Amino acid sequence: MWVPVVEEAEADNHGITIELPNGEARTYTIAELKARFKQHAITAVLQCSGNRRNDMTRHAKKTNGLQWTVGAISCAKWEGVRLRDVLHDAGLSLSDPGEDARHVQFSGLEAYGASIPIESAIDPRGDVLLAFRMNDQPLPRDHGFPVRVVIPGHVAARAVKWVNKIVVSDEESNTTWQRKDYKCFGPNETKQDWDKYKSIQVMPITSAITRTKLKPETREKQAAANQEPRTTASGRTVQIEGYAYSGGGREIQRVDISLDGGGTWDQAQLLEDKEQELGSRSWCWKRWKYEGVLPEVKDDANGEAKTTFVVKATDDAYNTQPESHKSIYNLRGNLATAWHRIDFDCKTGDCGPGIAKVETK
Repeated sequence: MWVPVVEEAEADNHGITIELPNGEARTYTIAELKARFKQHAITAVLQCSGNRRNDMTRHAKKTNGLQWTVGAISCAKWEGVRLRDVLHDAGLSLSDPGEDARHVQFSGLEAYGASIPIESAIDPRGDVLLAFRMNDQPLPRDHGFPVRVVIPGHVAARAVKWVNKIVVSDEESNTTWQRKDYKCFGPNETKQDWDKYKSIQVMPITSAITRTKLKPETREKQAAANQEPRTTASGRTVQIEGYAYSGGGREIQRVDISLDGGGTWDQAQLLEDKEQELGSRSWCWKRWKYEGVLPEVKDDANGEAKTTFVVKATDDAYNTQPESHKSIYNLRGNLATAWHRIDFDCKTGDCGPGIAKVETK
């Protein structure tokens, strides 16, 4: 959709109207929010529900939507004021919001709208922000300048940009993006009854390979082993990197790696991110790396020697990823979280589709 233009000189005067179920409304300028409320910082992932949709298309069948591989996800530091503090100041009881306060609806300047359950909005450990800054800089225009909602652990479709109105309501947002888009149907449900299932909110666990690199071999090592220069990559050391993430503030506990299509497994090294702002829960992705020896692979009938790299993750609630995209297929290709698989050619050192970066030197 189009990107609204709010001039920097006018940013502090940008207003957000808060409307409560009883009809009372109050408008806050950004200058007022910054002056009156304590500011908080968190490092949090925003991920499209269609991330890895192309994997579902390749491993199950056709899906409708942008054919994302592993890159419809990001992680950044966000700074702003807590939504629950502003709602309380506007007159909402946080201990007993009332029967009419079941959802919080957000509207943006470009007419996009979405909502989250009231429980997520007022959770003291939910870290929902009205954010003004990203990565220690003013919020970039493409990311919602001058203010956006950041809802950690939830699908990014709820994190409305350029927000100018917030309504506490007894129903969720009436927009198409809330009612008729971000939902998952069964593998057999080609006719979609949009009222049958709830909108996607908290994200499930996923992981992906984003980089592979063959470790270089020296002539000295080959000579010591009385080897001729290799004609295949089999037996060489491969270095693999990627990310793992689980919504709802659940921390990644383990990342399992297989270099032979799931026949045998090992565990990747989880990397600590010293720069992240932790917040109340684990909202950041977990980056990982792995180094292992490629299996010996014989040529097939076509003269090819290929193996498959596989990654899957487990979080602190012991949720893990499904093995097959066929088992979770849905026409929109939402929540394509099955094991991430990368085909690797042991002769050329090339990878198949679905990876961000490959290095063979």
